[in-house]
Amino acid sequence: MSMVVGWWNEVVAKLGTGGDLPYRIAVHPGGEGLICSLPKGCSWFEWDAVKSNDGQKLGLKSSENLLHQLEDVGQQLALTFNDGGSVLAVGGEDGKLRVFKWPSMEFILDEANAHASVKDLDFSPDGKYLVSVGSGGPGRVWNVDSSTSIASLTKENDEVFGFCRFSQTSDKNLVLYVTAMSGQGGSIVKWNTTSWKRTTSKRIVRDAISAFSVSTDGKLLAVGTIQGAVLILNSTSMRVQNIVRKAHLGLVTALAFSQDSRSLVSASLDSSVRVTIVKDEEKN
Repeated sequence: MSMVVGWWNEVVAKLGTGGDLPYRIAVHPGGEGLICSLPKGCSWFEWDAVKSNDGQKLGLKSSENLLHQLEDVGQQLALTFNDGGSVLAVGGEDGKLRVFKWPSMEFILDEANAHASVKDLDFSPDGKYLVSVGSGGPGRVWNVDSSTSIASLTKENDEVFGFCRFSQTSDKNLVLYVTAMSGQGGSIVKWNTTSWKRTTSKRIVRDAISAFSVSTDGKLLAVGTIQGAVLILNSTSMRVQNIVRKAHLGLVTALAFSQDSRSLVSASLDSSVRVTIVKDEEKN
């Protein structure tokens, strides 16, 4: 298999990984490179300037800096850096949560039974908190400085949490969003980050949510479904303002807003990538 890094419709870099299937990628915020989850562990790859007939292009190369702490640890399902790139969090299929100082890879947290299986991770903008969700049990909030669990995000009825993202409201307060699936469909749950109690829960779609993103300014949320639909919501009202029902033929695997929040890129299991222009919300 191979990792492919591209910009819109142009392949920028391609690097073979042999028989190892890349599962997750986290790009370092400082532009140093990226970490990739493979079946038996994680590897670090560095950006490489490659000369070609068209001039100088960006490439990828295997790094000489081996991540010994992430060798032979099994499949890691979630990878993320904090905004400053100084801390790395990794969550495994085995339910283990590991948090490291970067790039020293000194352990901050090594929790063997964080979840039955870790699904998603996200740092707060200031890097103080890390939230984790997984299969079985509640979501958990960790204080990175003290390396302790400080709160549980309780489920209601038959909910299954899927994705978690910190953001800021229009008045600059920190808020946490968690997607949840139940017999009623896919919902977004909003949490107060002082009491760690849920403040709002709204069902968004009937189908399972397969991807989730929050815009940089915190004003928009995006949801992708297993049926290939893409929805864009106002984060305050939780109202859907854009919907593309057949954005993709397969399930949506990734979503990301542009820095100005005017467009949304989505990727799918059907190997397609789409850019959706964000429409202004209609006023009643």
